[in-house]
Amino acid sequence: MTTGTAARIAAAALAILESEGAEAVTMRRVAAAVGVSDVPDPRDFRSRFDRLADHFLDFALGRPNLYLFLVAERRSNALRFPDGFRDGGSPAFALALAAVEDAMRDGVLKRDDLMEVVLALTMPVVVLVQRYLGGRVALPEPGFRALCKRTTRRILDGLEA
Repeated sequence: MTTGTAARIAAAALAILESEGAEAVTMRRVAAAVGVSDVPDPRDFRSRFDRLADHFLDFALGRPNLYLFLVAERRSNALRFPDGFRDGGSPAFALALAAVEDAMRDGVLKRDDLMEVVLALTMPVVVLVQRYLGGRVALPEPGFRALCKRTTRRILDGLEA
């Protein structure tokens, strides 16, 4: 994906979010607005999840103040787990939820509580990002991204069928 495509995707997602709310921001909706498609191979769940992690890290590290506002700031209207995350309330969580649901259905991951598995896969990276942005991880960005990927892979090792 080129930088131009990434910028168009981000702009389309933001426009949908601002005009219709978080529940309207879906991968299909954004892809249609931009004119791209991303049909991952369900047999390659790790690559699909790696791409999601890359997009998450691009956002978190590229827009740290917005990321911290959305993820870490105490707000009365913030989404609460699990109900706020079930039906696409969080666009990023919804993408991970869909990927894990597909992987469980296809026998790539063990069947388990869907919401809790997504939480187990995503929260270590969320915490690592907060530590990194707080200056508590002494790695250059490429090394930090690699740490996040290794952490996720270790968790996947235990969840794969």
